[in-house]
Amino acid sequence: MRKIAITLGYILLLFFDLPYKSAFTQLISPVTVQASPATFELINNDRVVFLGNSLFENDLRYGYLELALTTRWPDRNTTFRNLGWSGDTVWGDARSYISPPSGYNLLLDQLTKAQPTVVIIGYGAIESEEGEQGIARFNEGLNKLIDKIDQMGARTILLSPHPVMATLSSHEMDTRNALLALYTSAIAKTATDRGKHFIDIFHPLLEQTKTIALSDNGFHLNEKGYYYLAATIEKELGFVSRNASVLVDASRQTVEAKSTSKVLAWSKNKDHIQFSIDENYLPLPFPQQIEIPAGNRQKLTVNGLKKGIYTLSIDNCQVATASASQWAAGVEIRQGTAVDQAKQLQELIIKKNELFFHQYRPQNKTYILGFRSHEQGRHTKGLEELQILINWLEGQIAIKRMPKTRVYELIRVN
Repeated sequence: MRKIAITLGYILLLFFDLPYKSAFTQLISPVTVQASPATFELINNDRVVFLGNSLFENDLRYGYLELALTTRWPDRNTTFRNLGWSGDTVWGDARSYISPPSGYNLLLDQLTKAQPTVVIIGYGAIESEEGEQGIARFNEGLNKLIDKIDQMGARTILLSPHPVMATLSSHEMDTRNALLALYTSAIAKTATDRGKHFIDIFHPLLEQTKTIALSDNGFHLNEKGYYYLAATIEKELGFVSRNASVLVDASRQTVEAKSTSKVLAWSKNKDHIQFSIDENYLPLPFPQQIEIPAGNRQKLTVNGLKKGIYTLSIDNCQVATASASQWAAGVEIRQGTAVDQAKQLQELIIKKNELFFHQYRPQNKTYILGFRSHEQGRHTKGLEELQILINWLEGQIAIKRMPKTRVYELIRVN
C-alpha cells in the first residue's frame, strides 16, 4: 500500500493542538462554498460525460447516475458516456498502455471523442494518498482539465471524493477521511474560483454510513451506495423531490398530488376509489431492504375510509394491502408499474454502457488499435459497428424514460 504522506504541520494539528477526535471532527466538518452558478439543467442534445476514477466506472454495474439525470428531463434528447477508469487521477495515470499515447493524452483524446457538452469530474480519491503536500499538483491537474473542457465549450460539475467507510482500524480510517476532507475543500475552492458547480458527496455519504452499509469493502460503493449517491447528487443540484406522495380524502372525494390527478370512480359507500395521476418523473428503483430517503418516498394516504382491509392496484397490478387505519397513517409504495418501468430503463442503460465500454476500451487494444494492429486491426470495424447497437439502445432509453399516466384503484376486500 502506498504510504500516506502527511506534512509536519498536519501531524502537529492532529496530535498536539487538539485532542485526536476533536481534530478529526474539525477536519471533516462540511465545507462552505459560495453560491454555485445558475440552477443546473440538461438541455436538448446535451451529451453528459462522467470523467473520473472507480467512482464512475463501478456504476457501470448499476447505472444509477445516468438514470437519475436522464429521467429528470425525459422529453429532452440527452445522451451519456461513462469514461470512469479505476485508479485514475487528473493526470490520467491509470490509462496508459504499453504503446503511445501517454495516459494523460489518452484521457484528453477520449474526452474529445466523447463530444461532451457537460462533464462531471470525479477525482481526488487516489491523489489524496499523496497527503496534504499533493494538493498543489492535484489542483494543477484539475485546473488543466477544466481549461480543456472550457475550450470545448462544455459545462463542468466537480464532485468531491466519497469517504472511506471501513479499513484496518478506526484510526487509519479517520486519517484517510481527514485527507479526503482536505481534498474535498480544495475541489470546492476550485469550483468557487472557476465559477463551476460543486457537489459535496463526502459529508452526506459519511453521515449515511452511520446507519447503512454503503460499501462491501469499505472503499468502493455497492448498489445501496450508488442509490444514495444518485439521491445526494439530485439534492445537491437543487432538483425538486421525486416524492410522489398522494393524499386522498374519501369523505370529500378529493385527490391531492404534486402532479395532475383526476378522479375516475367513487362508490357511495367508499369501498371503491379509482383515480389517475400524471407522473412527472419515474422513480429511482431502490435496492431491497433499505430505508428510502424521504425525498424519494412514494406514500399514499387515504382518510375517511370505513373500517376494513383495502387493496391498492396500480394499472391493474396489486401493490399493497392495508387496513383503513394504516391507509390513514400513510402506506409507502415500494413497487408498481412505474418502478417496473424504471428498472427496465436501468437495464437498458447498463447494457448501453457495457457496449460503449467495450468500444472505447476493447480487449487486446494493443493488437486492434496499437503497435500490433497489423495482426488484428481488422477488428476495428467491429468496434465501429458497436455504435449501431449503442444508438439503438439510446433510442429505446429515450422511449422508456418517459413517465406515464397511472391508474390507482383502492378496493375494500374485507
